[in-house]
Order: sequence, then C-alpha cells, then structure tokens
Amino acid sequence: MLTSLSIRNIVLIEALDLSFGQGLGVLTGETGAGKSILLDALGLVLGARADSGLVRAGEEQASVAATFEFAAMPGGIAEALAEAEVDLEPGEPLIIRRRVKADGGSKAFVNDQPVGVALLRQLAGALVELHGQHDDRGLVNPKGHRDLLDRYAAADVAAVSSAWQTWHGARRELDEVRAGIAQAKADQDLLLAHLAELSAIEPQAGEEETLAGARSDMQKGEKLAGDLEELRLVWDGSDAPLARLRSAARKLDRIAPEHPLLAEALAALDRAVIEAGEAEEKLEAAAEALTHDPLELDRIETRLFELRALARKHGCQVDDLPEVMRSLRAKLDAIEQGDADLADLEKAAATAGAAYRKAAEALHAARVKAGALLDKAVAAELAPLKLDAARFQTSVSVLDEDRWGPSGMDAVEFLIATNPGADFAPLNKIASGGELSRFILALKVALAEQGGAATVIFDEIDRGVGGAVASAIGERLARLADGGQLLAVTHSPQVAARGRTHYLIAKASSGTVTKTSVARLDAEGRQEEIARMLSGAEVTPEARAQADRLLEGV
Repeated sequence: MLTSLSIRNIVLIEALDLSFGQGLGVLTGETGAGKSILLDALGLVLGARADSGLVRAGEEQASVAATFEFAAMPGGIAEALAEAEVDLEPGEPLIIRRRVKADGGSKAFVNDQPVGVALLRQLAGALVELHGQHDDRGLVNPKGHRDLLDRYAAADVAAVSSAWQTWHGARRELDEVRAGIAQAKADQDLLLAHLAELSAIEPQAGEEETLAGARSDMQKGEKLAGDLEELRLVWDGSDAPLARLRSAARKLDRIAPEHPLLAEALAALDRAVIEAGEAEEKLEAAAEALTHDPLELDRIETRLFELRALARKHGCQVDDLPEVMRSLRAKLDAIEQGDADLADLEKAAATAGAAYRKAAEALHAARVKAGALLDKAVAAELAPLKLDAARFQTSVSVLDEDRWGPSGMDAVEFLIATNPGADFAPLNKIASGGELSRFILALKVALAEQGGAATVIFDEIDRGVGGAVASAIGERLARLADGGQLLAVTHSPQVAARGRTHYLIAKASSGTVTKTSVARLDAEGRQEEIARMLSGAEVTPEARAQADRLLEGV
C-alpha cells in the first residue's frame, strides 16, 4: 500500500510530506483548494506525462516521491522489476521518484535506480487503482474483466491453459510434419535423381585421400621412370654389383677361418650384402608403387573429378557424400512413412483439441453462471447508490475459433444500461462521471476480494448526491477499505465521517504567493471540518452537533 508521499514544487505545493495507513482515508477541502494537484503529483510517479506546467512558478524543477510497502508483493511487480534489473529485497519498501524540469524533460527512479517511464506505467496497475471523472483504466478497461470474473468464479483457468498448450503443441507439430512431407513430395523427383547419381558412383569415406595419393604417386612415377630403369639395370644380371658382392662373400666364407681379419672382412661383407639386398627390395617396391599406368591414372582422375563435382553440387566435402546419400534415402523413406505418421499426429491433435474444447466449454459455463451471480450482486448495490433505474450485465461471448487461447474461448465485458429500455453498452460509453464512479463502487463491492491494486482511490465519487446516497457510498467505501487501503476525495460529510484518517487540503495566499497545504486532522479538527462541510462558510453549533452525530454513527 501507499505509505508516504513527498511533493516538492508542484504547482501550488511548495513542500509537502504525507503519511498514509490502512483503511479508509478521506481528503476534503473547499473547491479549488488543490485536491487535483495531489492526484496529479501521484500520477507522475505512476508514469503520467511529465508536463512542465506542473513545476511551481520560479522553480527549476519539481519532484515527487512515493513509498509503497507490502505484506506480500502484488502480482506482476516482482517480475517487472526483475526484467528491468531493479533490485528489491523481500520486505524492502518500493520507492518511486520522479523529477520534472521547468524547461521540459523528466527522470524516473525506482529505489534510487534510474528507470524508464514505461516501467512506472507497468507498475502502476498493481500499485494504484484510480476511479474518477476520467477513469479509463482499472475496472473500466475491458481487458481485465475476464480475469476479474474468473477470480470471482474461482474458475480453473490453469486446466484450460494446460489443455491449450497441449493442443497448440500438437497442432504445431502436425503443421511442421505436413509442411515437411509436402516439401519432400514436391522435391521427390529431384531426390530420386540425386540419389541415383550418387548411387551410381557409390562414394566411400576416405576415398578422396586414397585416390589423390595414388594419382600423386603415378605422376611422380612418370617423372622418375628413366632413373628407376637405370637403377634397375644396376642391380639386375650376373655382373651387377650386388651379384658380385654375393660371389665375393661366398669365396671369402671359404678362407675366413684362416685368419681373424678375414673373418672380420666376411662379417663386413655380409652386412653390405644385407643392406644392398634391402635397398634392392625397396627400389623394387618403389618402382611398383610409382608404376605409371596411363589408363589407371585416367580412371583415378576421372573418379576424383566426379566425386568433387558431386560435393560442390551438394555443398559439402567429398567425405560427406556417403552421409548425403543416407540423408536422401531417409527423406525418401520419410515420404513413404509420412502418411502413417501424419495420421497418428492428426489423431493426437484431434484428441488434444477435443480435450481443450471440453475444458474451455466447462470454463465458459462457469463464467456464465458466475456472471449471472455477479449481475445480481451488483444490482443489489445499485439502488442504495441512486442507480435504481440502471442495469448491469456481464457479457460472456464465445470468440471465433481462431481467437481461442490459453484463457479459453470467451470474451468478457461488463456492460451497463442507465435507463429502462436502453441498450447495454460499455461502462465508459454511457455513464456520466458520477454515475461511473458509483457503478465502479457497486462492482468493487460485489467483487469484494477478487483482486485489484494495492491502493484504491475514488475521486469525488459522491459528486451530485447527498443524504442517504452519500451515507450508502461512505458505508461501502469503509467496507472496501477494511483490511486494505482506500483513499477518497470527497465533498460529502457522510463519506468523510467514515474515514479512519482525515486529510484537509487548504489553499492560502500571502501577497502574490499562493500555497496549498495538507494537514492530517485530529478528532477536534475532523469535527470542525465535517461541520464546515455541513454548514458552509459559517460553522454553526447545529452543524457541529450534526457532525458529532455523523462521527458517532460510524
């Protein structure tokens, strides 16, 4: 709830610090004393347009700070603050400040952190609900009517939301599969052609590297063919060096026992024969590997060209072509399997749709039933508020299927007819300012604990009424304020007498300077102010006695 309001240099208010508590607080004062200035100042911290005309004459800037404290954080505030990266510890008050410069422009702060004005507007709906002559939010706005009716009906909207998510998910999956199958069928001929082309070549993983290596060897063999042939002639034949080494080794083997040096010479010669033999084997292997076969080289180069061309065509690496083949086969298999899968998905979507419709229809029935009860509850409040000719109706209409959603299939709006035989219409289209405020009061009373902002303000709800109607308004305001916080700007002594706290707004002039002040009244001050409201400019003993009776009767 709103616990304090600090105003500096707003129009006629030079400096003002107010504290507020629970229950019904009333604000009174003569016409033109500046009650609207208080509401304008509060509007600034709730995101209203920053008009430089609000800055007190002669001052460079004006400021307003409002402090809100909660036993439990109202819904939506914590999420909005977290999204804006504003820190607020549990139990910590929420302090909103707004500065307005005389030359234009403004700045906003939440708990001393600079924020955009959009955040203030986002928070406003959960902080303060203002009903007055130009009410266009709160209960007047049909956007919130469905939620209010659901809370009044204690409706199980969560079950409908869950059924909607299931149905929506099933439809989305069905649409995706349908689109995939349709696209696959449209591409089927192309898929078959691509697969046939790849199947004809049958690419293998790692094949490019193997072919490229073989081609490189053959190309090197072509260059080295002459040298290899000369080397082969060195090793071949009986007169070749290796043959002579072997012959020498055999001869030396016969005489080696005759002297140690001969044995050592034989060992060295054997090693030379072994090394020369290994060299011969490697030369033969190299010659075989580097064999230049023009036909095989042409085959390898043709294969490489085809593989690389296909890789470019499919936008992949050569080694990825086998996976491309598998993907093509899978797509073609999916086309064949698609109709069966589609049938299963259509069945699942139909089942989910039927479950959603059943839940939404049950919610619709609950809304219609609760709407009828709410209509009766509001009707019972209208006559005491001098609206006995008026009628209230909760309109629950089924939307077109393409507008159904997690909140069901209904549009809900509160309608009124102010005269017998008149058509029902939205609240703010028919009712005058005073009538609208009283309609809202009747609706608030009927809805009782069904939600709303932490602080409710009624601005001159008693305009144009008096006597018993004013007493009825005061009684209902006090009832609404029980356990919460409600502020009422009033000209009615019957309403003022119901207040738990009473604030007097007064305007005083000194020379050319005019100031507005607000004072919290004690018991004696309350009696005097209510007596003034009863009698006018001159407070009579009779008025004071009547004020006492009003105060004693509450």
